[in-house]
Amino acid sequence: MFGRLRATMQRLFTPPATVLIRWGVSPDAVTITGTVLVTVIALTLLPTGHLALGAVLIGLFALTDSLDGVMARLSGRTGPWGAFLDSTLDRVSDGAVFAGITLWFVLHPDEPWALAGATAAIACLVLGSVVPYARARAESVGATAAVGIAERTDRLVVALLPTALVPAGLPVPVLVVVLGLLAVASLVTVAQRVATVRRQLVTSEA
Repeated sequence: MFGRLRATMQRLFTPPATVLIRWGVSPDAVTITGTVLVTVIALTLLPTGHLALGAVLIGLFALTDSLDGVMARLSGRTGPWGAFLDSTLDRVSDGAVFAGITLWFVLHPDEPWALAGATAAIACLVLGSVVPYARARAESVGATAAVGIAERTDRLVVALLPTALVPAGLPVPVLVVVLGLLAVASLVTVAQRVATVRRQLVTSEA
């Protein structure tokens, strides 16, 4: 859904990536720094009710997620290690985001549908981690599973946008419904990937 935006951001990040490389900053350092910042923001600002500020800051860092990749390509340091590190730390930051939203519901039980919201956020956290795992596991057995309706960027945008709008007056039940639909979309994506891999493996064994 956001493929064009990602390509645009990569072009925009080429100048700052060049500067960082010139300063001796490594792509790995950018990856780790971004993960630490997103995790800290998600687990401090979101649970304490600073939803708009937290969501906006996380969104900004999410947009800069391709900066390390641009740096790696410009410096000729692309390879399996960078891909592994980036993918692994993405799981950390994504988990922190949905954990932060879950904690907000838990710490604000008087909000409408707080229990349902916490449940939906936990479901997003769990299923969101299964989505990339299914793809990685598929590749480990010689299949491909690059299908689905809930990719990483899609999940973050869909979750963070209504979260940021709650302080501006968006009804909390709307956020809960969005999280619930996102959990369903993640489940559908997992099912799509499982079906795709099964079809590939059964065909190869025939």
